[in-house]
Amino acid sequence: MNRYLDMVDHPTHVKKLTTPQLQQLAEEIRHELITVLAKSGGHVGPNLGVVELTLALHHCFSTPRDKFVWDVSHQVYVHKLLTGRKDRFHTIRQTDGLNGFALRSESEHDCYGAGHAGTALSAALGMCAARDKRGSDEHVVCIFGDAALTNGISFEALNNIAHTTRRFIGILNDNEWSIAKNVGAIATYLGKLTTNPRYNKLAHDFANWLRRMPKGEVALKLGHKAEEFVKGAMAGISLEQAPAGPGTDGRGGYGSSILFEEMGLRYLGPIDGHDLPLLINTLEFAKTCREPIVIHVLTQKGRGFAAAQKHPEKFHGLGPYDVRTGTTPSAKPGSPPMWQDVMGQTLVKLCRQNSTLVGITAAMPTGTGLKHLEAALPDRYYDVGIAEEHAVIFAAGMATMGFHPVCAIYSTFLQRAYDCIHHDVCLQDLPVTFCMDRAGLSANDGPTHHGLFDIAYLRCLPNLIGMAPKDEDELQDMMFTASLQPHPVAIRYPRGNAEGVPLKEQPALLEIGKAEVIRHFANHGGRKVALFALGNLQPVARQAAEQLTAQGCDVAVINPRFFKPLDAGTHEFFGRAADVVATLEDHVLMGGYGSAVLELFADRGITTPVYRLGWPDQFIEHATTVEHLRAKYGLTAGHLAANVTRLLGQAPAQPAVAAGAAGAV
Repeated sequence: MNRYLDMVDHPTHVKKLTTPQLQQLAEEIRHELITVLAKSGGHVGPNLGVVELTLALHHCFSTPRDKFVWDVSHQVYVHKLLTGRKDRFHTIRQTDGLNGFALRSESEHDCYGAGHAGTALSAALGMCAARDKRGSDEHVVCIFGDAALTNGISFEALNNIAHTTRRFIGILNDNEWSIAKNVGAIATYLGKLTTNPRYNKLAHDFANWLRRMPKGEVALKLGHKAEEFVKGAMAGISLEQAPAGPGTDGRGGYGSSILFEEMGLRYLGPIDGHDLPLLINTLEFAKTCREPIVIHVLTQKGRGFAAAQKHPEKFHGLGPYDVRTGTTPSAKPGSPPMWQDVMGQTLVKLCRQNSTLVGITAAMPTGTGLKHLEAALPDRYYDVGIAEEHAVIFAAGMATMGFHPVCAIYSTFLQRAYDCIHHDVCLQDLPVTFCMDRAGLSANDGPTHHGLFDIAYLRCLPNLIGMAPKDEDELQDMMFTASLQPHPVAIRYPRGNAEGVPLKEQPALLEIGKAEVIRHFANHGGRKVALFALGNLQPVARQAAEQLTAQGCDVAVINPRFFKPLDAGTHEFFGRAADVVATLEDHVLMGGYGSAVLELFADRGITTPVYRLGWPDQFIEHATTVEHLRAKYGLTAGHLAANVTRLLGQAPAQPAVAAGAAGAV
C-alpha cells in the first residue's frame, strides 16, 4: 500500500489531503523519523513533537512565499520531509547530506537559518517590517519554544513587535523542555497558563469565527461541549498579581495581566498541539487577525516513541539507537572518557577541596558534564536556562562576593556572551573560569555549532588567561590551576572521547604562561623543525614528527598549553633555532594561536618561516566525522609534513644549538 508520504513532493500536496489523510501522514512521518534517525542519529524528540504542527502549518500557509522562522531550527526535519527533501532525508547530518538545521542555501523553503536559541522572534519581526515596508502581504510565522523565552533576545523582540507591525503570527511550542528540563520563572509562568484556565479575551472572537465557517459548530466542539472548548481547550489565563495599592486601579483587589497581552500581542491558548483539526482552525483564524498574535501550543517531546518520551533529554539529540529498545551502543570497554565527563568529575573533586567553587550551566548539564556536580553537590550547581549572557554576568556577581564560578558553556554558545565576558568579567578582573566544551568541530551539527573562533575573540581581552589541554590529565591540571587564579581563565577542549591517559589523583599546579617541551632537538645534523601543537592537535604533531624524522629532519614538539599569555622565551628559542616553525590549532587561522606566534616573532625580529595549520577563513560545513573534514581541509600529519618540507627547501639552515638550551630560557 502506498504511503501518503511517498506522494508528498511539495508542500502544496499537503493542502490536498483530508484530515484523516493528514492524520495518517502524521503517523507515517513519525515512523520515518524513528527508523531513519536510528541509523544516523539526530534530534529525535523535538521533531516527533512537532509533526502535527508542521503539517498544519503547511496545510494553512504556502511556502516559500509565506515564511516559517524556526527558533534554533533543530525541529525542521518534518518541514524538510514536506518540502522536496524526503529522498535525501537518510543523509541528514551526514557528509554531503542534508543539514540538521534550517539552511537558506539548501532550500527556498528555509527562509532563515539558525542553530542557536532566541533568534526567531527578532528575525521574523524583521521580515514583517520588510514586508510592510514594501507593501506585500505574505504571512510570517515564527515558531519559538518555551525554552527560547529564557533567552533575553526573545524579550527584546517581544517588546518591539506591537510597535513595529500589525501582522505577526507567533507560535509558542511549549513542551516544557529545552535540552534539559526548563527552569526559572518563565517555565513556572507557562505552567500556570496551562493549569489555571480562565477566559481568554480572544476565545470569544475565535469561537464566533468558527461558527461562521461551514460546519463551524462541529469544528468548534471537536468532541467537547462548546463551553468546555472555550474555557478549556482554548484556556487563556490572567495571572493574579500582588494586591493593588495606592496609585493602582483603586479596586484594592487583585490586578491581572498576561505577559504577551501586556506587550500588545493577542494571546490564544493553550491548545493541544497534536490535534490537527484544532491546529488548522486556529491557524486559519490567525491569518485573519490584524494585530500581532501568539498561539500557545502544547506538544509532547518524543511523541509516538516510548523511549524518547521516557528519556526526553537523551533523545533531544543523539547518535544511532536501537528502534525497538531505544538503547544506544555502549562505549567499548577501555574507551577513553568523554572530555565533558572529565571536566564534570574534576569539578566535583575540586569543589570538595575548595568551598568557593560553584558550577554554572546554560541549560546543558549533560552536554557540559555538570550533571556530575548536580548529582554530587546540588547546592554548588546552577542552571540558568538558555541565557548565556545572564550566566556570565551572574558568575561575575558571584565572583565579587568571594566565590569562584566555573561557567561550563560550549564555545559556540559563549560567543553570545562576548560583551559580558569583556565588560563584566575581564574589565573587572574577576576570577571566573570558562570551560569551553566543543572547541573545535561538532561535525554532525555543522557551522552553527563548530567552536572555531574562541581564541580570536578571547585573546585580545586584557586580564584573561587562555589554555588548551593536550589530554584529559592536563585538563585536570588546568582546572586546578584556574581555580587558584584571581583572574579570568578560559579553557578550551573538544567534543568526544579524550586521549585515554591515566588521571593523577591530585591535579598539578601549572606555571602560568609556561609551555611544555615534549620532544627536543636531537642535534643529529638534520634540518631543524619546531612543531608547536596547541591542545588536541598534539597527536597530529607527533605523527608529522615521525614522518619528518624519517626524511632526516631534526624535530622538536612543543605543547604551548597557553594561547594567552604565550611562553615568549620558549617560542623565541625554538623560533631562532629552527629552520622552519609550524603552529597547529583546532581553530580558524585568522586571529588564532598561530597569529599570536607571528605577532611575537615580528616583535622580536624572528624571520624563520612559519607554517600555520588550522581552519581557513570560511564557515566549515557539517560531515559525518571530524576526520573527514580534517582530511578535506588539510589538518593532517601528511599535509603538515609536506608543507614543512616545502618550506625547508626555501629556508637557509640554522646553526646547531645545544639540546638543553630551551630549558634555560
